[in-house]
Order: sequence, then C-alpha cells, then structure tokens
Amino acid sequence: MTNVRFEKRLKQIPSEIWVKIAQIDELKGRWNAGVKLSPQILGRLKRSVLVTSSGASTRIEGAKLSDEEVERLMAGIDIQKFADRDSQEVQGYFELLQNVFDSWSSIMFSESTIKHFHQELLKYVEKDQLHRGEYKKSENKVEMINEQGKRVGVLFDTAPAYLTPKLMQELVEWTREALEQKKYHPLLVVGNFLVEFLNIHPFTDGNGRLSRILTNLLMLQSGYAYMPYVSQDKLVEAKKPTYYIALRKSQRTFNTDAEDPTFWLSFFLDVVLEQSQAAIDLVSGERIEDTFSPKQLVVWEYLNKVTEATPGEITTNTQVSRPTVNQILTKLLKLKKIERLGLGRSTRYRKV
Repeated sequence: MTNVRFEKRLKQIPSEIWVKIAQIDELKGRWNAGVKLSPQILGRLKRSVLVTSSGASTRIEGAKLSDEEVERLMAGIDIQKFADRDSQEVQGYFELLQNVFDSWSSIMFSESTIKHFHQELLKYVEKDQLHRGEYKKSENKVEMINEQGKRVGVLFDTAPAYLTPKLMQELVEWTREALEQKKYHPLLVVGNFLVEFLNIHPFTDGNGRLSRILTNLLMLQSGYAYMPYVSQDKLVEAKKPTYYIALRKSQRTFNTDAEDPTFWLSFFLDVVLEQSQAAIDLVSGERIEDTFSPKQLVVWEYLNKVTEATPGEITTNTQVSRPTVNQILTKLLKLKKIERLGLGRSTRYRKV
C-alpha cells in the first residue's frame, strides 16, 4: 500500500541518520559473525532481559516495581503481590515478551497480531478487561508520568477514535510491505512505525508498552538477533525525558507540509546503537561479568572489593560453598580475569 506521507517522510533523511545506521549495521554484522556464547549463557542473558525489560517498560508508564521485585514475582516468591495492578502489568509484559523472543520467526506482523498482543499484554489487568484487544472507542491523550508514577501533563492529543481503524490499517500494511520489499532500510521502517503508532495511540491503554513489544518483534524479524540479550527497554527508561521530547518534536510536525521524523529517528537509533555496542561487548568479553551466574557474580564482585583472598576467605565472605568457589576460580583463571599467587595452603587470588 502506497502511503504518500510515509514515502515523503523517508525520502529526505539527513546524513547523520545514515551514519548511525551504518554503525549499527557494522555491529550487527560483528554479532552475527562472532557469537560464541554457550546456550546456557544465552539462556541466562535472555532471562535477565525478560526481567529488566518487563520492569523498565512498565516503569516508563508509571509502575513502581524494581527489577528485584520483578525477579521475585516471576520466580513465584512474591505471588501474593500479583493482586496489585503493577504486578498484573509486569506479568502480562513478561509473558508476551517471552513469547516474542521464543517465536518471533513464526509470528505474522498484522493488525490481528497487534490486537492479540494487546489482549495478552493486559490479560491480567482487571481494570482493562473491557477494552483488551480492541481499538479505542473514545479519545485519549499522551501524558507524561514522573518517577513517582503521577501524571504531570498532557504531551499531545492523539488520532480521533473514529479514524483509528483506517489509520492503523494503512500503517500496518505499509510497514509490512516496506519491510518485505526492502524499499527502505528496516531501521527507518521500524522507526517510522513506532512514531506513527504512538501518534495514533490506537488503544485505550497499554500503547507505550505494546510499542516496545512490537519493536522487539520487528527488529528480530529484520535480523537484529541480539534483541533478547540486551534490554532495549532498559536503555529507553534511562532516557525517559529525552524519549518523550523526541516523540513530541517529530509528532508535532505530522500532518503538516513539513513532516520531519528526524528527532525521533535520531533518538531511536541512538538507543539501538547503544544496545548494539553492548551486545558486541558481551561477545568480545569486555563485559563478560554480564554472562556470570548469580554465584559466579558474587565471587567476582567480592574479588573486586579486596586486594587478594584465599579460597577459604572467599567462601566465608560470600557464603558460596568451597567446591563451587574452586570451580568459579578455575573459570576466572581461564578467562584471565584473576591471577593465582603462591601455592598450597598459601594460595591467594586477586583481580588482574
């Protein structure tokens, strides 16, 4: 489907945008060519991203659960908390994102998929049961939420409810065809989809969270295979004020004679570039601690705090069993993260 507005938007992309895209794709190529992490490490990274993304994405919209609380909730330790709204939103996000990470290659990008995702996203949220999976029937606004979860102002009005079905049909069809035909770089297509989706704001609630779920889906389907291993949602949360400003600067130009998606695209690509570099750091070992198990991480962090330590001292101060400490020390030696001093009972270890 030809959409004159979108075609015009993406024909005059400034050079600085193309520079960022080239940097991202260079890192993407390095990831695809250099991934040597074990399935166990990738599994741990994916689990970590599910937790951090679920926490971050819901906090952007005003929820208050920390990553630690999300981890306990998903492990079933704090199941009683599931009765409150924040926990309900986190549970829905976690399960939907997990489905995207596991099944992205078999998911068709369509309006019915988007509506189904919305239904799954909000399936535990009692207050949203009447509008799950349905486009909005009345007008809504985009409001900025502060760190205390309070609404601090209206950013902009969204598309009228009566136009939403038509606008969504046009957006989804154009996006699918643009990706299939490779007429534009996929990052431009995904970026355009996101800024337009959030401008339409097609659902009564859950639009921001759903946009980030769809980002993961579209980027995975476009070949950015590191999405499950570095949380993009966490990076967006860290730039929350800039996120809202970039959206607003681009969206206020829409439906004028000078539509300009550059503000948003620049922000979006900065986040993807940071995510891409973090993924390469994982592969190169520059941040190998991100791949450690919880016990390995405890031992590593202890060694970072002391000048040197014996295995017995490490066991006492970390509460990790001696056989496990020995295994971890062997691994850290192989990774050249620590060095051994002395022999026998006087053996000590210190960070390199």
